[in-house]
Amino acid sequence: MTMISNEAFSVQLQAAIEDNSIVLPTLPEVALQVRDAVEQDGASAQDIADLVATDAALSARLLQVANSPLYGGKITIDSIQMAITRLGTRMVRTLVVNLAMKQIFQPTTAELDQRLRQLWGESVQVAALSRVLAQQIPHLERDQAMLAGLIHNIGSLPILIMAENFPELIEHGGRLDSLLADLAPAIGRQILETWNFPDTLISVPAHCADLAYDSGARADYVDLVQVATLECNTGAAKSASPAEWAQAPAFAKVGLNPEVPVIEIEGIAEQIDEVEQLFEI
Repeated sequence: MTMISNEAFSVQLQAAIEDNSIVLPTLPEVALQVRDAVEQDGASAQDIADLVATDAALSARLLQVANSPLYGGKITIDSIQMAITRLGTRMVRTLVVNLAMKQIFQPTTAELDQRLRQLWGESVQVAALSRVLAQQIPHLERDQAMLAGLIHNIGSLPILIMAENFPELIEHGGRLDSLLADLAPAIGRQILETWNFPDTLISVPAHCADLAYDSGARADYVDLVQVATLECNTGAAKSASPAEWAQAPAFAKVGLNPEVPVIEIEGIAEQIDEVEQLFEI
């Protein structure tokens, strides 16, 4: 059986996207409204609460997270406005996108089920570690870092959906992995551009697998996610050699030694576990 080439698959995928036979993932209207409101400096917690209240699932999730061990205080809160005040608007935006993405990652066939579960699990791991790493970098926001980790491999979704049309790809995991590595960065950029995400996040799926990436003297969200994917041994990072790790500018900018596993640093594993629990609520 002749297997489709990466180039031919890419051409067919783009054609399918253009004629809407494969639709790029979209954010629900309430997610877009909350995100846009958060980006407006004048939006109050009440303004955002009014938007959140239109979605029962989102309202319940915000209350659960606001009362979780990571954010919970001595007083249990039961109003959306108080939850937003406790969490902060940036975290609310991240949770809105998280809930929407969790719905997007639901498999439509048995063949996709295992792949999507793995993809979501890896995205959560990278998001959690990205947030923990950002705590040591004052100019980067923890919740923005978590969102960056969550969307770093969003480009894999349309590729996996398209791959169902080619049984030989599903049967040969190595070829599918090759396609994902080659095509997911550009598709991820395309998706985040349609979502009107800021350039600081659009660049994450586009560059986080490029170990030679270097945006300048200060760490950015690409650097954080790149280190997190390597440390979590996910995606393209699985094929990276120790020598490639050592040469990646991201480690120095994040302030880590590539030879010392982050997970072995005191307290890191516990912090990662706390953040991952947010995604299980």
